Amino acid sequence: MLRVVSTLRPLLRSPLLPGPKPLPRPRRPPRPFRALSSAAPLAASPPSAPAPAPGEVEISEEHLIRCAAARRAPLRVAVLVSGGVDSSVALRLLHAAGHSCTAFYLKIWFQEDFRNFWSECPWDDDLKYAQAVCDKIDVPLEVVHLSDEYWNHVVSHMINEYRNGRTPNPDVLCNTRIKFGAFLEAIENLGFDYIASGHYAHVVHPPVENAEGPSVLQLSKDEIKDQTYFLSHLSQPQLRRLLFPLGCITKSGCSDGPS
Repeated sequence: MLRVVSTLRPLLRSPLLPGPKPLPRPRRPPRPFRALSSAAPLAASPPSAPAPAPGEVEISEEHLIRCAAARRAPLRVAVLVSGGVDSSVALRLLHAAGHSCTAFYLKIWFQEDFRNFWSECPWDDDLKYAQAVCDKIDVPLEVVHLSDEYWNHVVSHMINEYRNGRTPNPDVLCNTRIKFGAFLEAIENLGFDYIASGHYAHVVHPPVENAEGPSVLQLSKDEIKDQTYFLSHLSQPQLRRLLFPLGCITKSGCSDGPS
């Protein structure tokens, strides 16, 4: 069963870029929510990976598992899922590596506002697919509403920039301010060691003996699908918390692999 969590504050510790106040966003009907709280710990998947279901491709290639930090002690990982193949494979790799995973689906657009314009809701299909993937490997899924933050810190900012003749990249803003900004802040006190996603990128963390060293963003194995540009504005505190299991795999390998 899907559980809906409320928009969480305080968000975004680092100051946002100066600029005009956010534009008013469209009104929408209130939605039910369940508050996400450290007082009620989230469920997590068992650290051991289950046997593959019939027809599922078994993950056995050592270098792929190694990209999911398999040599580390079992970690608690918050995995961002979208219902697509890439994030599904990232979740499967982390689970196969023995980590305790909780999946999170971020609603960052205003789906409820446009129900009168479309007879179908594409995001609903994405969420159902994400739930099916999580059910298959016994990983819990949480739904987090961040549409207000997305409007205030991405859409409104972009509109103001367009008015001034500037064209910021929305994906760069979303990664910095929402996925690894507002969301990271929201789960800060819930005991997760890392946040992971299906980005084609690689983060090299410092060894234990040099814990004060920097975490370095590197190109992924797939130079065509590489997404480091969209992650290039992330700060050191953000990079230190991230895992990108697809950094060692190509898009074709991901599409042919487990989902």
